[in-house]
Amino acid sequence: MSVRFVTRNIHAYLDYPVAIALMTLPFLLGLGQSNPLALWLSVVTGVAAFVLTVLTDHHLGIWRVLPYKFHLAVDLLVGVTFLAAPSLFGFSGLDAVFYWLNGAAVVAVISLSTPEEGVTA
Repeated sequence: MSVRFVTRNIHAYLDYPVAIALMTLPFLLGLGQSNPLALWLSVVTGVAAFVLTVLTDHHLGIWRVLPYKFHLAVDLLVGVTFLAAPSLFGFSGLDAVFYWLNGAAVVAVISLSTPEEGVTA
């Protein structure tokens, strides 16, 4: 039995709410106290995540032009960037915790994603 249980369908259902959360939570939580970039990095990433989801080839994509594998690669890049952001940009307090938790969550989802059919992992 594999621990990799996040299917393409599950991932698709996570994408839109996560993108919206990335755009709204920084304002609700008052991010940006240690560095204004802590507010805007999440908002811009949320907008990009929303566009990526709309363009991804999965059942909730609207214009399915980007391969799902590409989507996963971008998500992994975002996760790693979020994990590094506090150190790179001097985020502290809630700003840092927000990025560490979100980065860890994204990397965990990617790590738990089932491999694409026809691709060995």
